Amino acid sequence: MPTDVLNEILARVQQVYDWLAEAIGALNPVCRACGTCCDFENYGHRLYITTPEMLYFLHHLPLDFRVMTDGVCPYRENGLCGVYLYRFAACRIFTCTSDPRRQHQLSEEAIRRFKELCVQYDLPYRYIDLKYALSRPELWLA
Repeated sequence: MPTDVLNEILARVQQVYDWLAEAIGALNPVCRACGTCCDFENYGHRLYITTPEMLYFLHHLPLDFRVMTDGVCPYRENGLCGVYLYRFAACRIFTCTSDPRRQHQLSEEAIRRFKELCVQYDLPYRYIDLKYALSRPELWLA
């Protein structure tokens, strides 16, 4: 992919993240920064990511790519997110104490925007469970 096209995609993903920050801020969420939600199996939920988000994540990743071998995000460090600035939309949206209906609405709109990016830039659209995505680096690093 040409650098200028990649930079456009990354800028558009950042725009979605900026929009999310504003929308989430209006909800006044309370996050205890306990890291419980990063343990997907124990918390009882799943997190899905899209192609544009993974491109953004890999481009900005300050660490080596980590494979997810169990139900805990491999970027959780001492109970906190080690890639907080580059986390996926679902990580940004979800808090244990927020309104699930509003979180769902934000998620659906973010997914719509990411899907639109895939169409505009002719990217393969993927909406993949994080554990699957992080256990198969060949999907992203090929």
